Amino acid sequence: MRKKVVAGNWKMNTTPVEGVELAKAVVAGKGSVCSCVNFIVCPPFTHLSEVMKVTRGTGIAVGAQNCAAEAKGAYTGEVSAAMIASLGVEYVILGHSERRQYYGETSATLNKKMEQAFANNLAPIYCVGENLAEREAGKHFEVVKAQIEEVVFNLTAAQFEKLIIAYEPVWAIGTGKTATAEQAQEIHAYIREVLRSKFGAKADDTVILYGGSAKPSNAPELFSKPDVDGGLIGGAALVADDFLAIGKSFSK
Repeated sequence: MRKKVVAGNWKMNTTPVEGVELAKAVVAGKGSVCSCVNFIVCPPFTHLSEVMKVTRGTGIAVGAQNCAAEAKGAYTGEVSAAMIASLGVEYVILGHSERRQYYGETSATLNKKMEQAFANNLAPIYCVGENLAEREAGKHFEVVKAQIEEVVFNLTAAQFEKLIIAYEPVWAIGTGKTATAEQAQEIHAYIREVLRSKFGAKADDTVILYGGSAKPSNAPELFSKPDVDGGLIGGAALVADDFLAIGKSFSK
């Protein structure tokens, strides 16, 4: 059975003090959620060390929101995968739609970031998804397939086993719109089919998260679908009660 994962992407929100309080609240409420749910919190770089202290030994994992494409060197403002891993962080989000849109991240860049992540034993949460124009043009399958083939297909079988995929309907992020549960299931099943074409039965074990404005009110229906293994949560991850409530959406 695939893992059930609820990951919180805090984006550029909270100060370090606020982040620690949020992490403490998640830790305090975790016991009310089925132990079958795997929580991951992804704070800004400035919080990683302190949040790690709060979550260590609680079963809540910590991820970074990005990492540099290079190992080290004269890259002002960048944070390397080795720096992140040295804190005990387990995951890193790569290819988020905001990174692609605002910072021009390409498949070539993401291949290098994947290499850095795996070299430092970080498990990537790799984001794929289409924007509104691509969805309306009926190109969503084509876009997602390319994002997978150009990056994921370059992984070894061993690397692939550690990968989490997050499907982001970009048109549903921060817009208040949400893909229907049926739309989510359709494309999650398609993603698994694409993965299966390269990695065979191993794709049946790959965790695929929904990353488009999931919240307590719609998470139960989304998570009830057979190929939706959890969520990459944005805004709702900034409120501990909402984040925990999303975790409770999984039937035990």
